[in-house]
Amino acid sequence: MFTLQSKGKLLSLDSPVVMGIVNLTSDSFYAESRSQSVSEALTHIESMICDGVSIIDLGAQSTRPGATLLSDSHELNQLIPVIEAVREKFPDIWISIDTFYAKVADECILAGAHIINDISAGEFEPQMLDVVAKHKVPFIAMHKKGNPQNMHLNPEYENVTQEVLNYFVTKKNLFEKMGIYDWILDLGFGFGKTVSHNFQLLNDSEVFSVIGRPVLTGISRKSMIYKPLNISQSEALNGTTALNMIALDHGSHILRVHDVKEAFECIELYCLLKNKKR
Repeated sequence: MFTLQSKGKLLSLDSPVVMGIVNLTSDSFYAESRSQSVSEALTHIESMICDGVSIIDLGAQSTRPGATLLSDSHELNQLIPVIEAVREKFPDIWISIDTFYAKVADECILAGAHIINDISAGEFEPQMLDVVAKHKVPFIAMHKKGNPQNMHLNPEYENVTQEVLNYFVTKKNLFEKMGIYDWILDLGFGFGKTVSHNFQLLNDSEVFSVIGRPVLTGISRKSMIYKPLNISQSEALNGTTALNMIALDHGSHILRVHDVKEAFECIELYCLLKNKKR
């Protein structure tokens, strides 16, 4: 199985783990994930740690459809104080930074972050890959079509699974040429994909094991859940848990979620079902 390595720390993915979402912006799509101050973020993170989180994913830029683009300096002003506070209060927790800016990644790693989570997989700013290679930290590479401003406008694929698979084969070759071997793939549910595309990808997600890297699933409270059920994001926890169990059964190693306790319990039951050690 897989192990993530960063700054002398090891994180085993022999059993799946939970990544908790902490948004340091007022514009993220799910209000309950937002933290507007360092103290509020610490309270949120402490609760997640008590609920079984392994990785905290800090973001200061909304990437929901139609989101307004914020600067790298804005992200840094939001992120650095929280990283420093988390490192002091919770030194054992893994910190991931959700950014597509190379400068933000570089400075956040220096401040104590362990993982970079880039929705563009290094495409928005190619210097990102140089930063990741230099610091030798794990890199989460996500598939998307378009950008947050236009990705929801009628995305089309001949075969979404094949196109996403080809994308990651190409990325793997590029990353290895740059000396990046410790990376995670994210299928990018909701990023330039219709509800139908999302469900096809989820149903086919086992095929991505051929890439030979861990898979992160981020479907928490997304439109692929609440639109078919004709409910709101605030009502989408049950659907999220149902699809997270399917993701686990199809080989997911990391569940990126707003609701840590429910995801952790989902993993506990899945491991009991499959006789996996926790």
